[in-house]
Amino acid sequence: MSKATPSWKTHIVVVDDEKAVRQTLRDCLEAGGFRVTEARGREELFDVLSRDPANLITLDLWLGKDDGIDVAREIRTRWDVPIIMVTAKRDMIDRVVGLEIGADDYVTKPFHVRELLARIRSVLRRSQHDHTGPFIPADGPSRISFDDWVLDCRRRSVLSPAGKSGTLTAAEFELLRLLLLNPNRVLSRNEIMDKLKGPGWIANDRVIDNQIRRLRHKLESMNGEIDMIQSIRGSGYMLSANVAEEA
Repeated sequence: MSKATPSWKTHIVVVDDEKAVRQTLRDCLEAGGFRVTEARGREELFDVLSRDPANLITLDLWLGKDDGIDVAREIRTRWDVPIIMVTAKRDMIDRVVGLEIGADDYVTKPFHVRELLARIRSVLRRSQHDHTGPFIPADGPSRISFDDWVLDCRRRSVLSPAGKSGTLTAAEFELLRLLLLNPNRVLSRNEIMDKLKGPGWIANDRVIDNQIRRLRHKLESMNGEIDMIQSIRGSGYMLSANVAEEA
């Protein structure tokens, strides 16, 4: 009799319409110590997620009748779970679109098992880092006001001009704080990665772009469209605002 897989293991859902691919991924992930559930497409995936929350999803872009981009977009509206896209080399445009709608990383077919495991572990570290307690520098300001917003560094929360308060993930907080400590100055993606030096930040431009996009979305969900976090083409990002620090 085979032993049941312990429920406490990190749960990964593998979504692919090809049985051979699912089996290959299952074998390598289980060998890496993960608990794995397979899904052939959208319907099976959502059934799994409703019964057994996942720590990460690997999602193929081509799922027969289902479009991986649409599935990823729907996942983002219902669950806060990391997604790694699995794509063919020719799918550069789809890879970019996938990352822009919130996928956390991608691997291309054919891929090496070690590369996949490394990317999964990196994304999981970043996800866990996002849900840890606040990063509060001992020598930093306790509050930072910017235009009519206020960032509370002790509570890791932000207050909108309309008086609506929102809690930031660790990654969102650290990114916003970095931008506020360098107001009206362009920061390149490399500078952002170097200054943050968090365990979840890897040398990938799209990771920074995704974090910026999520931060913008968080602020816009509190106060409507904003334009203070500006994309400077070919250079990086800049926060344009009147900033004041409080001890």
